[in-house]
Amino acid sequence: MILTVTLNPLLEFRLTYKKINYGYSNRDAFEEIKAGGKGINVSRQLNCLNTKNLAFTFIGGNKGKMFKEAVLKENLNLVSVRTNNETRSASVIIDQSGKNVTTYFGTNPAISIGEVEEFKTKLEKMIQNCEIVVFSGSSPCKETDNIFPFGINTANKYDKISLCDTYGEHLKACLENSPTIVHNNIAEIEGSLNISLNSEEEKIQFLNYLYKKNVKQSFITDGSNPFYASNFDFHFKIEVPKVNTLDPTGSGDSFAAGIIYGWHNDFSFEESVSLATALGTVNASSFDVCSVTFEEAESFRKDVKIFQIGKKILPKTSLLEK
Repeated sequence: MILTVTLNPLLEFRLTYKKINYGYSNRDAFEEIKAGGKGINVSRQLNCLNTKNLAFTFIGGNKGKMFKEAVLKENLNLVSVRTNNETRSASVIIDQSGKNVTTYFGTNPAISIGEVEEFKTKLEKMIQNCEIVVFSGSSPCKETDNIFPFGINTANKYDKISLCDTYGEHLKACLENSPTIVHNNIAEIEGSLNISLNSEEEKIQFLNYLYKKNVKQSFITDGSNPFYASNFDFHFKIEVPKVNTLDPTGSGDSFAAGIIYGWHNDFSFEESVSLATALGTVNASSFDVCSVTFEEAESFRKDVKIFQIGKKILPKTSLLEK
């Protein structure tokens, strides 16, 4: 079982127009209500890969009820802690003709200390019964900042694999607790840790820093640009296939799901990275979020270029070999 943990879920009101006349009233939109949030997106992508998983999050108020209904409609397995405050929401406006997506986010909810403690109690029990746990997305408030570091430490306590894909003030504490896998984009790392990752040397130094924190695999992505990764203390540069980008929302979450799928199925590092990169690439070419099939990703995997840099490692190394 794979567990995904989302602290700041999102109820999306999606309006899709064939063409938007900006500055004027627009009618006849295709309306959808969707569940969002990075961990929820990872669960959705894992479902598309036929991989059993459970999503854990906060929900509250009428929007929380709507969020739960949207999750169940997608056949996602959900466990939640109820909050007194409303679940966060957003309006997503899609202009198909202009290939443009604009998102207007609402206010983050306030979570009480009591709700946080209930969440942590449930989280520890669920970690004991899972194989891999994914900590993904932002923390909505100061009170929730300690949940991911606690969860990562708990995963280590019970010898579970953990993936950390978060940002903000709590990122440093997350890294200090040594997740098994780290995935971030450059902007998130630079903004959260106040460091520069402009050069290849700076990226390699950061990968080395993570390895010293006992992180087994690290991925520093950069949209459609080449990105850097490490497998233990071996470093790689990966070139991303070219695609006509429509909406990159969720591409990082599709990527994370691909990495988790690789660990779950004992893929080699190269196999895992090529799948993850292909999933993120295909996701960016669609207005749908994290709904890429394995067959769709397969057609792009051959175009993912993986280069070893620095000291060399034998090809097709197992994720668990070292």
